[in-house]
Amino acid sequence: MVRILEMGLDTFGDVTEDATGALKTAGQVIRDVIDEAVLADQLGVDFFGLGEHHRADFAVSAPEVVLAAIAAKTSRLRLGSAVTVLSSDDPVRVFQRFSELDAISGGRAEVILGRGSFTESFPLFGYDLAQYNELFEEKIGLFAALLDEKDVTWQGTTRAGLTNQAVYPKTDSRHLATWVGVGGSPESIVRAARYRLPLALAIIGGSPRRFGSLIELYHRSLESFGSGPLPVCVHSPGYVAATDELAREEFYPAMKAQRDRIGAERGWGPMTREGFEAEAGERGSFYVGSPETVARKIAATASVLGIDRFDLKYSAGRLSHEKLMRSIELYGREVVPRVREIMAESN
Repeated sequence: MVRILEMGLDTFGDVTEDATGALKTAGQVIRDVIDEAVLADQLGVDFFGLGEHHRADFAVSAPEVVLAAIAAKTSRLRLGSAVTVLSSDDPVRVFQRFSELDAISGGRAEVILGRGSFTESFPLFGYDLAQYNELFEEKIGLFAALLDEKDVTWQGTTRAGLTNQAVYPKTDSRHLATWVGVGGSPESIVRAARYRLPLALAIIGGSPRRFGSLIELYHRSLESFGSGPLPVCVHSPGYVAATDELAREEFYPAMKAQRDRIGAERGWGPMTREGFEAEAGERGSFYVGSPETVARKIAATASVLGIDRFDLKYSAGRLSHEKLMRSIELYGREVVPRVREIMAESN
């Protein structure tokens, strides 16, 4: 049997420029994101994910609100976070918000839980960064208990305990699709397996092949915890244009500007053109190029890692909405069917 790779799109709602070069308002960016998702739905893309951030670079701080607006305008696209920063949120409220999104969308909601590579939400909501690991460990334990959709009894140190507490609303299916988003630490991989949750792996630098050992660790861990196989998804940056040259010339300046701006806060060196070309090349983790180039690279990654879904993070800094719409069009019309064709030929 030929395995069908699911194909998704992710964005953080990057704040973009208008035709004059001025930054758009957050409100306009959010409306643009809704239009981008509607196009993805029309093109048959499987999943659309929104990241949660709390800084000026990105317009989306509450993904489920924007996803609910998208749900009302789409019919088949599965809708989820990419990711929800569970450490600085309340698991009960996260479950309630996504169960309501599930109702609005007719069962299409997904939540990807993560610790968050950006930390602005911690001081914003009154959490101590010194408890970074403890907060996530406790809260994912509570969230896993909520997924049974039965009365919950739970005790921890980071929030008040619960005793035979009912949580509403329930989902119609009694199953809220939930993933754990990880950046590649073995401890995070094993944690996802321990809670028997599907794995969403962010590969944003270096060769995707080097993550094969982590996916093998995940499958071994699932078996050791008495679980059957669960899906694995890869999230990576990318951009599609008519030619390789055009894609790289449009994508590089926007990505460099954003990465250098964030990197200056984190002590990273500036992105170089040489480094970008290496990541956009055959062995890197950027999927930038013509539809054929991007499709072949996605198919190669999917085949080597044995994944179930690939999500392209299609936005990059101030790259315009019009260019993003064109990229989505090429992704849906040309890349998605070509990936599946390549993978069918290799089986």
